Amino acid sequence: MPILICGLGSIGRRHLRNLQALGRDDVVLLRTGKSTLPDDELEDLPVESDLCWALEHWKPEAAVISNPTSLHLKVAIPAAEVGCHLLIEKPVSHSMDGLDTLTEALRKGGGQVLVGYQFRFHPGLRAVKQLLENETIGRLISARIHWGEYLPDWHPWEDYRHSYSARSDLGGGVVLTLSHPFDYLRWLLGEVEAVTAETSGAGYSELQVEDSAEIILTFKKGPLAHVHLDYNQRPASHWLEIVGSQGTIRWYNDDGVTHWWSAKVGQWHEIAPPEGFERNDLFVDEMRHFLDILDGGATPLCTLEDGVRALEMALATHVSTASGCRVLLSAMDTS
Repeated sequence: MPILICGLGSIGRRHLRNLQALGRDDVVLLRTGKSTLPDDELEDLPVESDLCWALEHWKPEAAVISNPTSLHLKVAIPAAEVGCHLLIEKPVSHSMDGLDTLTEALRKGGGQVLVGYQFRFHPGLRAVKQLLENETIGRLISARIHWGEYLPDWHPWEDYRHSYSARSDLGGGVVLTLSHPFDYLRWLLGEVEAVTAETSGAGYSELQVEDSAEIILTFKKGPLAHVHLDYNQRPASHWLEIVGSQGTIRWYNDDGVTHWWSAKVGQWHEIAPPEGFERNDLFVDEMRHFLDILDGGATPLCTLEDGVRALEMALATHVSTASGCRVLLSAMDTS
């Protein structure tokens, strides 16, 4: 039974190449033809434009949902109803509408969901998680994340103003597009209780989405986290710092190295990623994990519930900005 890839933009092409590298050539493409990338690598692969026909004719065992964010559920729900396992790119959607329907479709169809927060597969962040589980830096007090990247550099082959990341109708804006920290902070530090935030669109007068955000997350176990996101910074910068009662942990995405300082020893230590590590390794490991799920040998590392929790934090950021208030996730209407 083949795997259906729904959406052939940059991330859809990456998933296609990684599936092929992992030995899965039984791939069917569902596409609208709106991709700005050349079609050379898609030659000789079956292509469909009608979802219902593709599901009925090919009977795929799984679907990779890699179309724009606001269109995810239009594809995911019908695929789930016929029993497909799903790899849904992050965030799972741009609103909470339809997620109950997706959950019911999965219950009836029997498929599982892996949400594409690939930083869970980063060896540096996995080292951070292990250090925290070992209470290496004592009681957790605070965390900071800084992530800034210049939007026009992302896809130099297209006009950034027309990309999904820059369009509100497709679920763009920096908060949803760079929502990874919502997921990996919750994975590392536990459940979030409240969100306080401000966003701005000062970087790009021609866009109708926010291009920067300052967000405070209050965790149920006590720590505070500050998250900075932007579409403006050159050169790009993405790092994490966690402060505890007995030390500090720092992780840098540019080289993947995790640093930790212990008060007991009084010096810095380093944990480097494997030799030859590169960014695509995250996506390869994610896809390998998804294939293990299809074979029945694994359960999703990042579940639909995990994806929904990250989406709630992103939506709470917008609610807090609009209201000027601290937003309790348990009391928020995120629709």
